[in-house]
Amino acid sequence: MGVAIRRAGQDDAAAVTDLLDRVFGEDPVSGWVFPDPDDRRAKHGTMMGAFAASALAEGYVDLAEDGSGVALWFSVPEGGHPADDDGPAQLRLAVDPDNERVEAIARILDENHPKDRAHEHLMLIAVDSSARSQGRGTELINNVLARCDREGRAAYLEASSTRSRALYARLGFVWSGSTIDLPGGPQMYPMWRDPAPVAEA
Repeated sequence: MGVAIRRAGQDDAAAVTDLLDRVFGEDPVSGWVFPDPDDRRAKHGTMMGAFAASALAEGYVDLAEDGSGVALWFSVPEGGHPADDDGPAQLRLAVDPDNERVEAIARILDENHPKDRAHEHLMLIAVDSSARSQGRGTELINNVLARCDREGRAAYLEASSTRSRALYARLGFVWSGSTIDLPGGPQMYPMWRDPAPVAEA
């Protein structure tokens, strides 16, 4: 049996940030942003906190009731959100002013983000090691995909490994066939999911 999933609020910010920090601390993309392990341990949590704060303020965050999993989502309108050149720069200033990769990752992902159709964007999803292989990630994603199907709305994400790409494919996401290449670093896999038809009652 799964656990209940609820919409997180500002009171959950610290718990969400802590989970994201623990889960993504050894992720290849985080390793590219913060190649020095000591630097990563010192500053990675601040970046995850910035992402959590942004999703809580401008998107929405789904949280497993037991705190074992979290998903950060944004509703993207057709045409995309208005361009904000200061956004990546402000992120760098808040997280690590001397690290140009903090700004670069935000700009690279924005440049590759599809803007021709409205969709739900899964920015980050994290499942605690104690709840792995229990379907927690699938529950968190399906919580939104069911609504996407009812509303005829697409969904988008960037997988950070071939393993996660395969997991998302099982949920109906299709890899675009091209990669997002971080300079001198890992590849990411943009994936799109059209809404599935909903059977009439």
